[in-house]
Formats: sequence, C-alpha cells, structure tokens
Amino acid sequence: MTTSPLAQPFPDLPPVAGVSLQVARARYKAWDRCDLTLATFPAGTSVAGVLTNSRCPSPEVEWCRRALVLGHARALVVNAGNSNAFTGGRGREAVEAIAAAVARHAGCAPSDVFVASTGVIGVPLPVDKAEAGLAAAFVAPATTWLDATTSIGTTDTFPKAASTTAIVDGREVTLVGIIKGSGMIAPDMATMLGFVFTDAAAEPAFLQRALADANARSFSCITVDGDTSTSDTVLAFATGAAGNAALVDDESAGADAFRAALADLCLRLAKLVVRDGEGATKFIEVAVTGATSDRSAHRIAMSIANSPLVKTAVAGEDANWGRVVMAVGKAGESAERDLLTIRFGNTLVAREGQVVAGYDEAPVAAHLKGQEVEIGVDLGLGDGRATVWTCDLTHGYITINAHYRS
Repeated sequence: MTTSPLAQPFPDLPPVAGVSLQVARARYKAWDRCDLTLATFPAGTSVAGVLTNSRCPSPEVEWCRRALVLGHARALVVNAGNSNAFTGGRGREAVEAIAAAVARHAGCAPSDVFVASTGVIGVPLPVDKAEAGLAAAFVAPATTWLDATTSIGTTDTFPKAASTTAIVDGREVTLVGIIKGSGMIAPDMATMLGFVFTDAAAEPAFLQRALADANARSFSCITVDGDTSTSDTVLAFATGAAGNAALVDDESAGADAFRAALADLCLRLAKLVVRDGEGATKFIEVAVTGATSDRSAHRIAMSIANSPLVKTAVAGEDANWGRVVMAVGKAGESAERDLLTIRFGNTLVAREGQVVAGYDEAPVAAHLKGQEVEIGVDLGLGDGRATVWTCDLTHGYITINAHYRS
C-alpha cells in the first residue's frame, strides 16, 4: 500500500514506566505481519475511555464500557484484521475467552483486561487464533512502540504516535499515545482505535474527565468520510509509576499541566489520523466563527468537512466556494446568507452573501495546490466557534473501499 503523501515520520518515543508491550501473529488475515498487541500494567493502574456512539457496537466496545465503570486495568489486547462486530453470541464469547486467558496469565480479574478489535465487520473473531496469538505474546520479548503501533493497523499507510511530558506535583510525567485509523472516521467521540499510556498517578474519575475533555477538542473534531465505526475506542492508562501525589481533581498539584499535555497529545494523534485518510492528498482545516454557539459552529464545520462536493473540489484544486455555502446552508443551524463571510487560506472570497469586489482567484488557486488547505467561515451571528480537520476525497478512497474485503 502506498504511503500517504501527508505521512509524518514516526517519532522517537520514550518508555512509560509500568507499561510492557508484546506483539504476536494471530493470523487473523492472510498477511505476513503481527496482528495481536498485548500491553500489561502493574496493579493500581487507572483507566479511562471514550467509546463509539454507534448503536451497533462491537462486543469489545460493550466489554470495555462495562469494565470502565470499575476504573482499573492490568492489560490491553488489540486485534487487527477482524473487528468482531455484528457477530452475536460468538463475538461475545471470543471477547470473554480473550479476557479470561489474559487474566489467568496476569493474575487478575477478567474485568481488568481491556479488548479492542478492528477490521472487517460481520466475521466472528476466531477464538483459536486469538488464543494461539496470546500464547505467543505471553512469551514474546518486550517490543518497541513502533512494532506495537504497526501491529494495530489495518488500512493505515504509516504508523501514528506521539509523546509529551508534564510537571505534576514536582515530578516529570510522560505520556505516549499510539493510534490507528484511516477510514470510517466520523467518531462523535473518539476515532478508530487509540491508546494513551502515562506513568502519572491519577484517580479514574479525574482521568475520565480529562480524557473526555481532550476528546471533545480532538477526536470529535476529525472526519475522513462521515462514517462512525462500530468499534471506535480511545483508552487511557495511568500506571502511577512516576510517584506523584495522585491527581484527584482540578485542585490537585499539576492537574492543569496534565490536562494540557493530554489535550495536546490527543489533538496531535487526531490530526495524524486525518493525514492518513484513505486516498488523502490534502489536509484540510475548517474554522467556523460567528455562530450562535460553539455547538452550532461545530455542526456547521462538520457539515463542510463531510461534504463530498467540498472535499472533491479541494482534491481537484477547484476554488468552488459555492459548495461551502451549500454545506453551511444544509447544516440545519442558524445562518444568514447576507452575513456570511468565506475565505480560503488568507484570501477573502465572499462577504455579505456575494463574491467580494475585485475577486482574484489566483491566490486561492495557489493555496489549493498545497497539501495544507484552510477554509474559514464567519456567520456574523454571535461568538460561537469551532475548528475541525478533514482530508480531500479522491479516487484513491473509492479504490481502497471497493476492494476492502479482498
């Protein structure tokens, strides 16, 4: 598979104290690569998560949703190549078998084991392959962040990860995130599969609030194709190995710094997913201001970002700002035609419901030839604002998805 022209190099990631990684070949598909990833954590590790809003979630999502209520974790298993979604009782039994096997190995309760799967929908996860893969992972040497990130991918064209640090209670804590996803990305809450690991000590309730807030400004602000996956999952694990006084609430020492670091990390991961959008050749930022509320601005921005007409115009480097007007109008939010202002890059193209006087398309055309495209809309109605990120829609997307199962 050709690497996305928007790809970014894999970063040099530090270890996270308390996190151990192994990978193995479960052979969920006929490919010559590792497709099962196992992460284990020490007792006392806190966990938080955001999960798909799909009304047809996978058994893995349902399992994680129940386990998150308890707030602690000892292991994570990620399967690539089979989403195990829409598989009825067989799918649930597969998740239970995986959790039970890992629990026996780690000496913990099955509810301490989190499971995520990604790939084709409608095919039960083969338990025999999962158990064989786990058996291999249990005895495998510790692996690298690069190997773990590569192993969770499916149609991804490059491995995606990021790291950062924060000072919490006078100690430096580390955060590392890995993520996969390149299509079926319109999450409402997360993205395909993403995992954050930190050595900070944090109570589950605090970690959950921090992750939910970070998600609202990152994973819930990206889209590739307008489709929400059955398996979208983002989980954060805090081992406590840094030795800081546990983050309990926003009054805890370093709480603001940790929140800022987590938000920054999630945003960087989210943008990497867009950069690997299936068939993508351009990274698009859509900024909406002047809406009646932030929520309204977000809905309008997503209407623009999800519009096939807008996305194909950008792919063709066509400065068709009329398609942006269309997307604003169809969003179902407050908008006044004669107050609308639209820009591409730094060039104003329309104001007060019509093209600007003396409009010169040359700078807009030049902007659209680049890999980074900015679309700005001001509604002139209020203070609401939102920014979302998407990619263009090309023939490459059709090629990938027309042959996804083959």
